[in-house]
Amino acid sequence: MKLHPVNEAAQWAPESWTARTALQQPAYEDAAELRDVLAELGQLPPLVTSWEVLALKERLAEAQEGKRFLLQGGDCAESFADCNSSIISNRLKVLLQMSLVLVHGLKRPVLRVGRFAGQYAKPRSADTETRDDVTLPAFRGDLINSPDFTPAARRADPRRLIKAHARSAMTMNFVRALIDGGFADLHHPEYWDLAWVEHSPLAAEYRRMVASIGDSLRFMETLAGQSINSYQRVDFYTSHEALLLHYEQALTRQVPRQWGWFNLSTHFPWIGMRTAALDGAHTEYFRGIRNPIAVKIGPSVKPDQLMRLVDVLNPGDEPGRLTLIHRMGNTGIAEALPPLLDAVKSEGRRVLWVADPMHGNTESTSNGYKTRRFANISGELDQAFDIHAAAGTRLGGVHLELTGEDVTECTGGARGLDEIGLERAYKSMVDPRLNYEQALEMAMLIVRKSGGMATPI
Repeated sequence: MKLHPVNEAAQWAPESWTARTALQQPAYEDAAELRDVLAELGQLPPLVTSWEVLALKERLAEAQEGKRFLLQGGDCAESFADCNSSIISNRLKVLLQMSLVLVHGLKRPVLRVGRFAGQYAKPRSADTETRDDVTLPAFRGDLINSPDFTPAARRADPRRLIKAHARSAMTMNFVRALIDGGFADLHHPEYWDLAWVEHSPLAAEYRRMVASIGDSLRFMETLAGQSINSYQRVDFYTSHEALLLHYEQALTRQVPRQWGWFNLSTHFPWIGMRTAALDGAHTEYFRGIRNPIAVKIGPSVKPDQLMRLVDVLNPGDEPGRLTLIHRMGNTGIAEALPPLLDAVKSEGRRVLWVADPMHGNTESTSNGYKTRRFANISGELDQAFDIHAAAGTRLGGVHLELTGEDVTECTGGARGLDEIGLERAYKSMVDPRLNYEQALEMAMLIVRKSGGMATPI
């Protein structure tokens, strides 16, 4: 039964989460230092605006209805060192190129959401790490500590919250400047090219697609007798896993002429699989903010557990409010996903279903690298489309860890990267990412699965 929407989450405040069990949080040694930093952070300008947040929610509601497709992608974990113009622009380029492929093939608008400008914290399987009989706190991302294996580096440092805010702001400012300056102009998609893939097996097909779009655009402008300015920029949004709740609370604000509270550290925060407990601190925090939110759903989640979570996070069944990102693994999705789809469908609840084919397919190679096989990533995504079709539901988006850099972290793909090839440019500090070429190939596979392209790669 659908519940009536409410204007305020009952008995909620930004600090309500502190009364619940908060998993994956660092242990800060100096409570006074943390308190001072949070007070400072609470006075800094927000990173996004409430009207951007509400605009995204409207577009996600359209994606729920099949009118848009969500492309959510970016780094597994940003680093402070990567806050530079080349890395940011290359990350934007790969998402723009993927969205161009999807728009061309799917024949509907693509909603672009980056995993950046705040993706500085990562959950870990253990609180500590041991090397040669020395045990130190685990590296939890640049928001919290440093990857260097020393006591000073691994100390949870509250001042890093201020650094993260500054680098998120710089990243957002540069992305907005690029887009407002015409970087995403469809009249010039050649601006998005990444030089190192000039000889990619996919390059010729992509260039044919660009030429076709250019011809169509010029034809429409000839008929209109003027330039179509709406193709000179795109809407772009940010997302990150809202893991460190102190940081998120400090950037949770009320704004004029709007009711309720907004998390203004990002447009689209999500809860990770490890912190999605129904009675946990993250669920408590998320239920009270007005942002569109997402939850990662793994193979251990049962239908009744999922429906209780849906009831808590979206009691009013608000359009665009809740996205469920399933990450089951190539070998587990066929068994784990259908009961969840049936449960949500039978209750008539409005959610956006998104596939994350990355996180359930992580493995270690014989030479010690953490990797993902492209065949398993594409295999899970391929199954996801079929399972949704059989259930009478809709796969409305994809969530990928990727980069615009020339990295070798996931095996397979068009060039058949093998385990030995991982050594050439393995750069990730946490999880393996698709490189540009593999990401573009993934976009083409999505289009083919949807019947948008008939020619083989």
